[in-house]
Amino acid sequence: MGDVSEKVRLTLKEVRALAHAVLSQQGLAPDHVAAVAETMVAGERDGCASHGIYRLLVCHHTIKAGRVSVDAVPQVTDVAPAMVRVDGGGGYAQLAFALGRPILSEKARRCGIAALAINHCVHFAALWPEVEALAADGLIAFAFTASHAWVAPAGGNEPLFGTNPIAFAWPRLGSYPFVFDLATSAVARGEIELHRREGRALPEGWAVDVNGHPTTDAAEALAGAMLTFGGHKGSALAMMVELIAGPLIGDLTSAESLAHDGGAKASPFGGELVIAIDPVRFMGSSPQEHLQRAERLFEDVVGQGARLPSQRRYEARERSLKEGVEVPAALLADIRALLD
Repeated sequence: MGDVSEKVRLTLKEVRALAHAVLSQQGLAPDHVAAVAETMVAGERDGCASHGIYRLLVCHHTIKAGRVSVDAVPQVTDVAPAMVRVDGGGGYAQLAFALGRPILSEKARRCGIAALAINHCVHFAALWPEVEALAADGLIAFAFTASHAWVAPAGGNEPLFGTNPIAFAWPRLGSYPFVFDLATSAVARGEIELHRREGRALPEGWAVDVNGHPTTDAAEALAGAMLTFGGHKGSALAMMVELIAGPLIGDLTSAESLAHDGGAKASPFGGELVIAIDPVRFMGSSPQEHLQRAERLFEDVVGQGARLPSQRRYEARERSLKEGVEVPAALLADIRALLD
């Protein structure tokens, strides 16, 4: 793999062009290419390397394994006044969300709160791009999805849950939205993959090996089980995500997703639940007053010297928009090899 410390600087335009080239070469339909590539560009732009163009390798493997429909046409169903469903038809979730978002936003404004159920999709990315997009529509948003059974429940040592992220966004006055996107596992699986690629030891508390013993070896962790954050608290949240992004919307649990994978080691397959809230509807006659109260809360956090979630991501965004991003040379070589 060469010198893992060597970096190559790319503009965001170059990152986007590379993502488009690789995804197109793999046979992904143009509308899917555009939606998937933007998610990867956003990851690189915001300093989230595990969700950036590293994911091109993940997509390549999933497509090659035949575990994603490269030309799926998502089907939108208007389920109820406050609910819309998009069946992804086995394609990537990004296009399904893009089609469902405007309908979800309109329903949330009309009803005050609305839900989007995305079904039968392949998931490989973080959820913050979805909730941040809804915050740009002036809405408060939640998003949940299960994954593959990679994570042991608290007190157990066998994989049962997925990394099962929870994302939340709150639109702010004249600023980036307040956003958090956290895995209910101790860390996103992509971080362990990057540690393995770069030969770095894991922090303690991230994973156990196949025998249930704590490990700092990334390869052993990938063969064993990841752990939830916060012990039983993270485990309870992971179970919640399994239920509301699985059975509630008629889709797969993480264990069922892994069984569906059939040993292909492709990206997870299942559903996603997105909830949007119109703050103006909820706040009554004085929405600006209540939004300003929220701003004071944000200011009080920062005033103590604490960071708001996503603050580092927004700082990275400002830098990369001006300076581009640095990508490990070895990773870039592996990605460019996909075009040969």
